[in-house]
Amino acid sequence: MKFPVRGLYAITQTDNKSCTTIINEVVAAIKGGAVIVQYRDKNPSDALFIAQELLKVCHHHDVPLLINDDIELAKEVGADGVHLGREDGAIIQARKYLGDQAIIGVSCYNSLEQALIAETEGATYAAFGRFFPSTSKPLAAPADIKTLREAKRRLAIPIVAIGGILPSNGEQLLKAGADFLAVIGGIFDQQPEQSAHAYQLLFDQE
Repeated sequence: MKFPVRGLYAITQTDNKSCTTIINEVVAAIKGGAVIVQYRDKNPSDALFIAQELLKVCHHHDVPLLINDDIELAKEVGADGVHLGREDGAIIQARKYLGDQAIIGVSCYNSLEQALIAETEGATYAAFGRFFPSTSKPLAAPADIKTLREAKRRLAIPIVAIGGILPSNGEQLLKAGADFLAVIGGIFDQQPEQSAHAYQLLFDQE
Protein backbone atom coordinates (compact mmCIF):
# COMPACT_ATOMS: atom_id res chain seq x y z
CA MET A 1 0.00 0.00 0.00
CA LYS A 2 1.36 3.41 -0.96
CA PHE A 3 2.25 6.14 1.48
CA PRO A 4 -0.33 8.95 1.26
CA VAL A 5 0.55 12.41 0.00
CA ARG A 6 -0.48 14.29 3.15
CA GLY A 7 -2.90 14.15 6.05
CA LEU A 8 -3.44 13.05 9.63
CA TYR A 9 -1.07 10.37 10.95
CA ALA A 10 -2.61 8.54 13.92
CA ILE A 11 -0.35 6.79 16.45
CA THR A 12 -2.02 4.34 18.80
CA GLN A 13 -2.50 5.02 22.48
CA THR A 14 -2.29 1.67 24.24
CA ASP A 15 -1.57 2.18 27.95
CA ASN A 16 -4.24 0.62 30.16
CA LYS A 17 -6.47 -0.11 27.18
CA SER A 18 -7.86 -3.45 26.06
CA CYS A 19 -7.15 -4.88 22.62
CA THR A 20 -10.75 -4.22 21.63
CA THR A 21 -10.59 -0.60 22.75
CA ILE A 22 -7.35 0.01 20.84
CA ILE A 23 -8.77 -1.45 17.65
CA ASN A 24 -12.12 0.34 17.95
CA GLU A 25 -10.39 3.65 18.57
CA VAL A 26 -8.26 3.22 15.45
CA VAL A 27 -11.38 2.52 13.40
CA ALA A 28 -12.93 5.72 14.78
CA ALA A 29 -9.80 7.73 13.98
CA ILE A 30 -9.82 6.48 10.41
CA LYS A 31 -13.49 7.39 10.06
CA GLY A 32 -12.55 10.85 11.34
CA GLY A 33 -9.93 11.29 8.65
CA ALA A 34 -6.64 9.58 9.62
CA VAL A 35 -4.79 8.53 6.45
CA ILE A 36 -2.04 6.47 8.08
CA VAL A 37 -1.82 4.50 11.35
CA GLN A 38 1.21 3.55 13.40
CA TYR A 39 0.94 0.79 15.99
CA ARG A 40 3.04 2.01 18.92
CA ASP A 41 3.01 -0.05 22.11
CA LYS A 42 5.78 0.38 24.67
CA ASN A 43 4.39 -2.32 27.00
CA PRO A 44 2.86 -4.90 24.67
CA SER A 45 1.09 -7.99 25.92
CA ASP A 46 -0.77 -9.01 22.77
CA ALA A 47 1.26 -7.20 20.13
CA LEU A 48 0.90 -9.88 17.46
CA PHE A 49 -2.88 -10.10 17.84
CA ILE A 50 -3.35 -6.32 17.93
CA ALA A 51 -1.10 -5.78 14.93
CA GLN A 52 -2.97 -8.43 12.93
CA GLU A 53 -6.34 -6.93 13.78
CA LEU A 54 -5.17 -3.38 13.08
CA LEU A 55 -3.87 -4.48 9.70
CA LYS A 56 -7.30 -5.88 8.83
CA VAL A 57 -9.18 -2.72 9.73
CA CYS A 58 -6.59 -0.41 8.16
CA HIS A 59 -6.60 -2.28 4.87
CA HIS A 60 -10.39 -2.44 4.90
CA HIS A 61 -10.28 1.36 4.79
CA ASP A 62 -7.27 1.53 2.41
CA VAL A 63 -5.05 3.00 5.13
CA PRO A 64 -1.43 1.84 5.56
CA LEU A 65 -0.34 0.37 8.90
CA LEU A 66 3.18 0.93 10.21
CA ILE A 67 4.75 -0.77 13.22
CA ASN A 68 6.77 1.33 15.62
CA ASP A 69 10.30 0.05 16.34
CA ASP A 70 9.70 -3.62 15.55
CA ILE A 71 10.89 -4.76 12.11
CA GLU A 72 10.29 -8.42 13.00
CA LEU A 73 6.66 -7.80 13.94
CA ALA A 74 6.11 -5.76 10.78
CA LYS A 75 7.43 -8.66 8.72
CA GLU A 76 5.43 -11.27 10.61
CA VAL A 77 2.05 -9.58 10.18
CA GLY A 78 2.69 -8.19 6.70
CA ALA A 79 2.40 -4.55 7.78
CA ASP A 80 3.04 -1.83 5.24
CA GLY A 81 6.22 -0.72 6.96
CA VAL A 82 7.96 0.49 10.10
CA HIS A 83 8.84 3.66 11.92
CA LEU A 84 12.38 3.71 13.27
CA GLY A 85 13.74 5.78 16.13
CA ARG A 86 17.34 6.55 16.95
CA GLU A 87 18.10 3.05 18.26
CA ASP A 88 15.69 0.89 16.28
CA GLY A 89 17.96 -0.34 13.50
CA ALA A 90 19.30 0.85 10.18
CA ILE A 91 17.14 1.97 7.29
CA ILE A 92 19.14 -0.10 4.81
CA GLN A 93 18.68 -3.26 6.89
CA ALA A 94 14.96 -2.62 7.27
CA ARG A 95 14.63 -2.09 3.54
CA LYS A 96 16.40 -5.37 2.76
CA TYR A 97 14.25 -7.22 5.28
CA LEU A 98 10.87 -5.72 4.41
CA GLY A 99 11.32 -5.15 0.69
CA ASP A 100 11.38 -2.31 -1.81
CA GLN A 101 7.69 -1.44 -1.35
CA ALA A 102 7.83 -1.08 2.43
CA ILE A 103 7.19 2.31 4.02
CA ILE A 104 10.13 3.20 6.26
CA GLY A 105 9.83 6.30 8.40
CA VAL A 106 12.58 7.75 10.56
CA SER A 107 12.58 9.98 13.62
CA CYS A 108 14.94 12.87 12.98
CA TYR A 109 14.05 14.93 16.06
CA ASN A 110 15.45 18.40 15.28
CA SER A 111 18.22 17.29 12.92
CA LEU A 112 17.99 18.21 9.26
CA GLU A 113 21.35 16.51 8.72
CA GLN A 114 19.94 13.25 10.05
CA ALA A 115 16.97 13.60 7.71
CA LEU A 116 19.19 14.19 4.70
CA ILE A 117 21.17 11.05 5.50
CA ALA A 118 17.94 9.09 6.00
CA GLU A 119 16.72 10.25 2.60
CA THR A 120 19.90 9.02 0.88
CA GLU A 121 19.55 5.67 2.67
CA GLY A 122 16.04 5.17 1.31
CA ALA A 123 13.68 6.45 4.00
CA THR A 124 10.10 7.04 2.86
CA TYR A 125 9.59 10.01 5.15
CA ALA A 126 11.33 12.03 7.86
CA ALA A 127 9.64 12.87 11.16
CA PHE A 128 10.58 15.93 13.21
CA GLY A 129 9.53 16.82 16.75
CA ARG A 130 8.47 17.33 19.42
CA PHE A 131 7.19 20.82 18.55
CA PHE A 132 5.01 21.37 21.60
CA PRO A 133 4.88 19.91 25.13
CA SER A 134 3.71 16.31 24.93
CA THR A 135 2.22 13.98 27.53
CA SER A 136 3.10 10.94 25.36
CA LYS A 137 6.77 11.91 25.13
CA PRO A 138 7.35 14.39 27.97
CA LEU A 139 11.14 14.00 27.93
CA ALA A 140 11.57 14.33 24.18
CA ALA A 141 13.88 17.12 23.08
CA PRO A 142 12.12 20.11 21.51
CA ALA A 143 12.27 20.77 17.79
CA ASP A 144 12.32 24.18 16.12
CA ILE A 145 9.75 25.17 13.55
CA LYS A 146 12.65 26.65 11.55
CA THR A 147 13.85 23.08 11.03
CA LEU A 148 10.57 22.30 9.27
CA ARG A 149 10.99 25.24 6.91
CA GLU A 150 14.54 24.23 6.02
CA ALA A 151 13.53 20.58 5.65
CA LYS A 152 10.78 21.54 3.21
CA ARG A 153 13.34 23.40 1.15
CA ARG A 154 15.95 20.65 1.09
CA LEU A 155 14.16 17.30 1.35
CA ALA A 156 12.38 15.51 -1.47
CA ILE A 157 10.65 13.01 0.85
CA PRO A 158 7.50 13.85 2.85
CA ILE A 159 7.78 15.51 6.26
CA VAL A 160 5.95 14.42 9.40
CA ALA A 161 5.59 16.72 12.42
CA ILE A 162 4.96 15.24 15.88
CA GLY A 163 4.73 16.28 19.50
CA GLY A 164 1.90 17.97 21.36
CA ILE A 165 0.05 18.87 18.17
CA LEU A 166 -3.52 20.10 18.55
CA PRO A 167 -6.04 21.44 16.04
CA SER A 168 -5.26 24.87 17.48
CA ASN A 169 -1.52 24.75 16.77
CA GLY A 170 -1.25 22.35 13.83
CA GLU A 171 -1.87 24.94 11.13
CA GLN A 172 1.45 26.69 11.74
CA LEU A 173 3.30 23.40 11.22
CA LEU A 174 1.53 22.78 7.92
CA LYS A 175 2.39 26.29 6.77
CA ALA A 176 6.02 25.71 7.76
CA GLY A 177 6.24 22.64 5.55
CA ALA A 178 4.82 19.59 7.33
CA ASP A 179 2.93 17.19 5.07
CA PHE A 180 1.59 15.10 7.95
CA LEU A 181 0.61 15.79 11.54
CA ALA A 182 1.34 12.79 13.77
CA VAL A 183 -0.89 12.67 16.83
CA ILE A 184 -1.47 10.38 19.82
CA GLY A 185 -3.27 12.02 22.74
CA GLY A 186 -4.95 14.70 20.66
CA ILE A 187 -6.88 11.93 18.93
CA PHE A 188 -7.16 9.17 21.50
CA ASP A 189 -7.61 11.00 24.80
CA GLN A 190 -11.31 11.31 23.99
CA GLN A 191 -13.77 10.80 21.10
CA PRO A 192 -11.26 9.68 18.42
CA GLU A 193 -13.57 10.17 15.44
CA GLN A 194 -14.52 13.73 16.32
CA SER A 195 -10.96 14.57 17.37
CA ALA A 196 -9.50 13.23 14.13
CA HIS A 197 -12.04 15.19 12.14
CA ALA A 198 -10.91 18.41 13.82
CA TYR A 199 -7.38 17.79 12.55
CA GLN A 200 -8.61 16.80 9.10
CA LEU A 201 -10.24 20.20 8.76
CA LEU A 202 -6.76 21.76 8.86
CA PHE A 203 -5.81 19.89 5.69
CA ASP A 204 -9.09 20.78 4.02
CA GLN A 205 -8.30 24.45 4.57
CA GLU A 206 -4.88 24.23 2.96
